[in-house]
Amino acid sequence: MRIQWMHAAFLFIGLSALGCAAAQAQTDVAASLYGAFSGTTNGNGIMQSPSNAAGGLFEVRHIVNPIVGYEATYAFNRANQAYTSSGSVCGLVCEPLAPAAVSANAHEISADWVASLKVANLRPFALAGVGVLIDVPSSGQANTNTATKPVFVYGAGLDWGLLPHLGLRLQYRGNLYRAPALTSVFTSSGAFAQTSEPMLGVFFRL
Repeated sequence: MRIQWMHAAFLFIGLSALGCAAAQAQTDVAASLYGAFSGTTNGNGIMQSPSNAAGGLFEVRHIVNPIVGYEATYAFNRANQAYTSSGSVCGLVCEPLAPAAVSANAHEISADWVASLKVANLRPFALAGVGVLIDVPSSGQANTNTATKPVFVYGAGLDWGLLPHLGLRLQYRGNLYRAPALTSVFTSSGAFAQTSEPMLGVFFRL
């Protein structure tokens, strides 16, 4: 009789744990608009100045529990680059290199780990991940080339549920990567660059 009670207790605990896990688990898709703000980098005799731009982010996120969550993302924004040099080109006469500007688009694909905690209709979260950043010069520009770089992603934010399956997502994401070389006239500065991306979007819970 005692063994039967123990089996029943273990079964109850197991079902309760599964119920809690199911209550925590959720999958959602989200779309956000953001501003991309990058600082100037210096290195290899090159000063590289990315332009600030607007962009869009698409996410598919699955939360298993407060510690285990993951997402796949795709982001797009303009990523124009300006290159200037402190060196010179010497032929018959030594002259400084003329500045070069490249119009480009940035595509980013990442996989992120997400930790979160649900409190009423709010879910604060933090994330970290890795991905690929692809800078593609716009067509029709001479002496340009595509640059593909690994990128480290980090961030934090807040999901605010407004309806049972719909809510707002406010977040900040940061990207850390090597400055891209988009023109054959200049090399890259070779320095680590950081892009800050404050975002506002909506999510739909499946």
